[in-house]
Amino acid sequence: MTPEVQFGVPLPGGTSVSHVKVYDTVGPDGLAGGSPHLHTVCTEAYLVIAGEGMVQTLSGEGYAETPLTAGTIAWFSPGTIHRLINLDGRLELYVLMSNAGLPEAGDMVLAFEPDLLADEARYRAAADLPPDGATTDGHPDPARARRDLAVVGFGHWADEVRAHGDAGLEPLHRAAVGLVAERSAGWAALLAGDPTIDLQRSQAQIAAITADPSEAVRHLATSGIRATSLLPLTRRMGCCGTLGTVVH
Repeated sequence: MTPEVQFGVPLPGGTSVSHVKVYDTVGPDGLAGGSPHLHTVCTEAYLVIAGEGMVQTLSGEGYAETPLTAGTIAWFSPGTIHRLINLDGRLELYVLMSNAGLPEAGDMVLAFEPDLLADEARYRAAADLPPDGATTDGHPDPARARRDLAVVGFGHWADEVRAHGDAGLEPLHRAAVGLVAERSAGWAALLAGDPTIDLQRSQAQIAAITADPSEAVRHLATSGIRATSLLPLTRRMGCCGTLGTVVH
């Protein structure tokens, strides 16, 4: 349920928030961190609160390494392959996602090599965690295996970008759109929730301030505050690390 449904007040802009402790296990290339992936619809932002690391990205602008330390905010648009690197073992951050609930509804695609992306059954078998590996109460091996496959894939796509520029990502982007096509049928309903509600309320209040001050005052009388925790006892095994409660 979104904050609007749970609490009666959506988060600003209909965003979603999660708390991430980035994986400190080492991948096939000797670097500790998360699973390289992209989002097909959502813009994502990192608010770093502890530790030291970087985010490696592949996008229409090429390859980049962006340093991450406490106080850094970094954000990137859909289609950007991103990989969190945990340099000191303590990297911790909050993640803000646009389109509340949509990332949890499957707009993400892992940056596997082309043969895995070309076969949806094989992709799902590699990307979906089993029930006993979905939280930190279970075994971490499935999440690590998924991460390692994506790290190998990241190396492939980095080579493609070096050789062909942004055109090197076209096969990955095409495969990603195909993999989420079936799930996308229900996404419009999510966008009609908190993101649209927050926008419509803002637009109505602007119009009221201009044309109907009494209505604008009445709207302010519906104000209130809500709070919840992003640090639960149970944590999920996410792409980049272990995830706290996702508010969406």
